[in-house]
Amino acid sequence: MVRRRKKTSAKKLTRKMQGTLLFVFCVILLCVGVICGRIVYINANDGERYEKKALVQQSIGTNANLPYKRGDILDRNGVALAKSVKVYNVIFDPSIINSDEKFGEPTIGALVEVYGLDAAELYQILSEKPKSAYIRLLRRQSYESMEAFRALAQENKYIKGVWFEEEYIRNYPFGRLASHVIGYTVAGDVGTWGIEQYYNSELSGTNGREYGYYDAGLNLIKVSKSAVDGHTIISTLDVNVQERVEKKVDEFLAEWPCNNIGVLVMNPNNGAIYAMASNKGFDLNNPRDLSAYYSEEELALMSEAEELTALNRMWRNFCISDTYEPGSTFKPFTVAAALEENLVSADNTFQCNGYQMIAGWRINCNKRSGHGTVTLAESLMKSCNPALMQIVEKLERDKFYSYQQHFGFGQTTGVDLPGEANSILIDKENLNVTELATSSFGQSFNITMVQLASAFCSLVNGGNYYQPHVVSEIRDNSGATIYENNGVLVNVSVSAQTSEFLRDALYMTVESGTASPAKVEGYLVGGKTGTAQKGVRDKENQKYVVSFIGCSPADKPEVVIYVVIDEIYNEEKKASSSLATKLTSEILEEILPFLSVYPEGEIDYHVDLSLLNPDTDLNDIDEEGAIEPQQGT
Repeated sequence: MVRRRKKTSAKKLTRKMQGTLLFVFCVILLCVGVICGRIVYINANDGERYEKKALVQQSIGTNANLPYKRGDILDRNGVALAKSVKVYNVIFDPSIINSDEKFGEPTIGALVEVYGLDAAELYQILSEKPKSAYIRLLRRQSYESMEAFRALAQENKYIKGVWFEEEYIRNYPFGRLASHVIGYTVAGDVGTWGIEQYYNSELSGTNGREYGYYDAGLNLIKVSKSAVDGHTIISTLDVNVQERVEKKVDEFLAEWPCNNIGVLVMNPNNGAIYAMASNKGFDLNNPRDLSAYYSEEELALMSEAEELTALNRMWRNFCISDTYEPGSTFKPFTVAAALEENLVSADNTFQCNGYQMIAGWRINCNKRSGHGTVTLAESLMKSCNPALMQIVEKLERDKFYSYQQHFGFGQTTGVDLPGEANSILIDKENLNVTELATSSFGQSFNITMVQLASAFCSLVNGGNYYQPHVVSEIRDNSGATIYENNGVLVNVSVSAQTSEFLRDALYMTVESGTASPAKVEGYLVGGKTGTAQKGVRDKENQKYVVSFIGCSPADKPEVVIYVVIDEIYNEEKKASSSLATKLTSEILEEILPFLSVYPEGEIDYHVDLSLLNPDTDLNDIDEEGAIEPQQGT
């Protein structure tokens, strides 16, 4: 039996219920009206106070960076060569200043007093940009001026709406000193040239972030993530040595103008570069200033392209970026190679008649009348070309070319500076008898200063070839050493016996040979002169590179110096290596004490007469000069 449910009818609203709903609706409507009225009232009578409270929620600088400090560059004694100085940008906030009429006059008055700004212009900004929260009024202001403004703000609580944004600028305390080695920075704190470029990633840091807001009292509250500063670079440069080298270079250029001049001073026992000077350099604090090279009239007439060419020439580091024929400064390497191969010995002699005939070419000696019989040591001491040609004939081209590479020519040294050029060697296949002969005394191929100096260091230090470098240490923000270079040994170039022989021969070359102007009173100096024609061999317009490379003390070298003078403009002296040797002497006399090399008083290191021909007249040795092959019959 199925039971059916009873149907229920929908409950209808009674009049009483309808009245209740109407009452509730009227009450809600009344409350909304009261709230709206209250809002209108508050806005009309107390809106300013609430507007200030709303500023509490205003976030400022949410995209502001906290700049890192680029790492310092120091010399080997800790003297700052490059550093970053904190400066302050003055930021103006009209939205805060306009929030209270009491803020305008004292704030603008303080800006006028401290920074000398125009009050009318500031009021105009407040009027034209009333809601702006960030207007940069000034850039790169000093810490002292910032502190002066803050002192006024502490005295007057109505000075509001001005804050300071930190920034760093690169500063070079010594101006143009070592400019080609240090380099400089451009926009974005990016290194250009020198250490600044090569070690840019180490010197650079990471920016931090800053977030800020104003509290109810309109005080700026900052929340920040600190920046990570760059690392500190300890260079091998010595400020005292560099200053004196550049001073002597300036004096030389004033008396003997030339196309280029370069000076390198190195530690032969680890490859550290104490000084590197290239021409006049440039002002690191104003690296586009050409006034040291051109007059105002010349600069005014320059096109943009000409100016750029002039700048690139000024910035170019002659010591590492230019190649030239080394001339007779290469002779010790030819002698060293023959000694290493046991093809010659100190007892050997060579005959010089003033020239040597090679494949139908007459190649002269610097002494046209001839040196007669010369020993191996005298081949360097007298800079005898025929003797060197006879030596290289024993080496032959395969061994000679192999030793050129063994000494580092034909490849870059890896010096930690940008822009290093490579040498230009004659290919072994093209090293025929004439080219081999002229190559023996440093002509027919090109090298760079840093290549020759580094290789020469190995000849006189016992045979150890160290990679040249300008940075010895890198430290992090806590001062901990994260990189150290005490000398990277690349190879062993010659034996200790060969090195000892060369030191003796090079000492005799200065003491009684072609390099005698390089002497320094109280010091043992050894070295070799060089003179080579450059460019096209034009008898009507001959141009020369003259040079000297040497070491001191000669018996146990602690300093190697290399001076190269490219194209002296004076016609009488343009082929005179004596200018290079005299300049070397003047530099050594001033710098050696700063490198802890002191005069020895009476020197008892004399010429080893067993290395000389008994007939040698030590008072009759000519200055060596550039020699060119001449077609013979």
